[in-house]
Amino acid sequence: MHDIRTIRADGAAFDAALARRGMPPASPALLERDAARRAAQTALQEKQARRNALSRQVGEGRRKGEDTTALEAEATALRTEMEGLEADVARLDAEIRAVLESLPNILDPDVPDGPDETANVVLKQWGEPKDLGFAPKQHFELGEALGLMDFATAAKLAGARFTVLRGPLARLERALGQFMLDLHTREHGYEETIVPLLVNATSAYGTGQLPKFEEDLFKTTDGRYLIPTAELPLTNMVAGEIVAEKRLPIRVTALTECFRSEAGAAGRDTRGYLRQHQFRKVELVSITHPTQSDAEHERMTACAERVLELLNLPYRRVVLSSGDTGFGAAKTFDLEVWLPGQQMWREISSCSNTRDFQARRMNARFRGTDDKSVAHVHTLNGSGVAVGRALIAVMENGQQADGSILIPPVLWPYMGGQERIAAA
Repeated sequence: MHDIRTIRADGAAFDAALARRGMPPASPALLERDAARRAAQTALQEKQARRNALSRQVGEGRRKGEDTTALEAEATALRTEMEGLEADVARLDAEIRAVLESLPNILDPDVPDGPDETANVVLKQWGEPKDLGFAPKQHFELGEALGLMDFATAAKLAGARFTVLRGPLARLERALGQFMLDLHTREHGYEETIVPLLVNATSAYGTGQLPKFEEDLFKTTDGRYLIPTAELPLTNMVAGEIVAEKRLPIRVTALTECFRSEAGAAGRDTRGYLRQHQFRKVELVSITHPTQSDAEHERMTACAERVLELLNLPYRRVVLSSGDTGFGAAKTFDLEVWLPGQQMWREISSCSNTRDFQARRMNARFRGTDDKSVAHVHTLNGSGVAVGRALIAVMENGQQADGSILIPPVLWPYMGGQERIAAA
């Protein structure tokens, strides 16, 4: 969320930043409400001061036996006026907050301008798509032919966009998750955590899912939400806190189920395992000093890249354009993996620096080493990586002409030494 003082200082710059996202100016209406709120607050303070003075005068007059009727009448009238001003301040505060919480983050100057994903810029590529020597199949064709990816049973159990994995394919997905956790905790310095899969509305608000994206969430009857990503519980662990600067950066990771309603995704990736209501993901979250967040963004993305390199999956790093960058992000790097079956690069990780945008919503701060200064932390989140999409990439890149799938060597220990998945 934004600081009204920043908009007050330079409304034109704020509107120019919104324009990069294709949004109309917001500062005129905000500053008009802000001016009205401050005027009402000033009037309220003046009337409070006058009422306090009257209270002293009434007390002195009564001690002296003087008639204080007029003073008491003025104090009563002031109280009525103050109640009206208090209501005005509360209303204007709520209106300003409602606007501020609906506005996206300010983009980093390095973010390329453009209307949508067509303006994203490829920054680098690792590995080359292989010529498999035969017409490659998509993952769902491979999985169904092996009898290990069952969409019909899942549809019977839960409906569309669910999948049942069986046997060695189920173990392969488990292996991928465990491999990622081990890598990030042992080599990359993240602390493994187990977090709730349900969060309250305050937590969903803190990371920016509420109120704007409520339709994307599954909500329980008691007002909680199934997490769309472990970013919510991991980031909110510092909500409302003031952490010591010496604790920064805080790096945490979790392998969780994730749940998304996929609102607005009708007709997109309807076949297969790519876009599900329920999926598993290893999430990376960093809480940093403001001066460290850009370097941490690069570090986090490199951690996700290392996963793909060890799996020997060709990928490319893309910086998202202004029109494709998410609501809470100042800058986002996507990692796109090559899928031979689709003959396309598809997103497998998204790493974002939100700077202090989420921290302001959560009131997450740090205290400087001088023990006096307090400022908002910066928060970052990224997929390290999406387990289901990694499974798809391993299947399609490892497929053989006979329909079997070669398992990347780094996963052999997690598969009990199994090197290939073939039809029974």
